Amino acid sequence: MLRRYVGLIALVLALAVAAPALAFEPSTIAVKRLAMIGFTVSDMERAVAFYEKVLNFEKVDEVEVTGAAYNTLSGLFGSNVRVVHMRLGDQTIELTEYVAPPGGRPIPVPSHSNDLWFEHMAIVVSDMEKAYEVLRKHRVRQISPEPQTIPASNVPAAGIKALKFRDPDNHDLELIWGNARWHKPSNRLFLGIDHTAITISNTEQSLKFYRDLLGFKIGGVSLNTGITQEQLDNVFGARVLVTAIDPDAFPPHIEFLQYETPPGGRPMPLDSKANDIWHWQPTLVVDDDAAAAKTLRAAGIRFVSPDVVAVPPGLGFSRGFMVLDPDGHVMRLVQE
Repeated sequence: MLRRYVGLIALVLALAVAAPALAFEPSTIAVKRLAMIGFTVSDMERAVAFYEKVLNFEKVDEVEVTGAAYNTLSGLFGSNVRVVHMRLGDQTIELTEYVAPPGGRPIPVPSHSNDLWFEHMAIVVSDMEKAYEVLRKHRVRQISPEPQTIPASNVPAAGIKALKFRDPDNHDLELIWGNARWHKPSNRLFLGIDHTAITISNTEQSLKFYRDLLGFKIGGVSLNTGITQEQLDNVFGARVLVTAIDPDAFPPHIEFLQYETPPGGRPMPLDSKANDIWHWQPTLVVDDDAAAAKTLRAAGIRFVSPDVVAVPPGLGFSRGFMVLDPDGHVMRLVQE
C-alpha cells in the first residue's frame, strides 16, 4: 500500500512539472474560465423538461440561429439550430438541437466510460440519498446500480459519494456529494456543476494540449480502481487515472479519465460532426481569440471551424472557433 502512494505522489509531481522539451512555443493561451458545458440533443422540449423537472435546472434563454456565421463556427453547412441555456447554481449548460442539417447520429449502444467519445458532467448534491430518490421517482436510466462511496484507500477522493446515470439522449451524467469545495449551507438539493470529465488515451499527450497550450493547471491526481469504481462505471476491471485540470476560475473544471484497464475502449469516430448526439462543446473564455487561434494553428492543432467567426446575438459570446483535442473532443474558444 505504501509503495502505491509513493508511486502516486511521484506521478503527481511528474505531471505537475513539465519538461521544457514538451512545452509548446509560443507561450500558453491562458484560458480564463470554463463558461458553460454544451452538448447536442435530439429533442429540445424533452431535454429541457428533463433538466428542469428532474435536476432543477432553470431555463435562462432560447435562441434560433442560422446562416453563414454559425456554419463557420460549427463546421457544418446549412446549420439551423435551437440553443437553450440553462443554469444550476452559478453554472450554465448549453443545449443545441440541430433543425438542419439532418442525420445527426445517436450515441452508440452500448457505450461505456472507457470509450473515447465519453464525456459527462458531475452535478453536486447536498444529500445523495434524497437526490437518488428523485432519480428513481422519475425512472432515470442508471449506470451505477446505486450510489457508491469512494473508499478510504483512495485518499484524494475518500468519502465522496457518486452515482452515474443518463439523460433521455444517453448523455452520461454524475451526481456527487462530499467534495469539500461545495460544503456551504444551502436549502437546495441540486447545487451546481463541479466538472466535466472526458475519457482520454494518454494523460501526458492531453496535458500538452490543455496545460502547455491552453494554460490549465493540474488540480489533483488519483488512481481509481476496485469494486467501487467498477460499480460506479458499470465497467468490470475499471482502473482509471483521474487528473483534474483547472483554469484560474472554477468550478467547473475538466477531468481526464485515462482507463488503464479494461482494454478495448473505442476511438472517437473520425467523421464526428456537431449534430451528432455524442458531440460536447465546453466553452473556454480567452482574452484574444484571434491570437489563440494563431497559437493553436502554429502547434498543429486540428480545427473544426475554418476560421474565427463573429456570431449572432444570444449565444453568450461575440466571437469564437472550435478545435479538437488529441482524442477528438471538441473545445470551443470564445471572446466575450
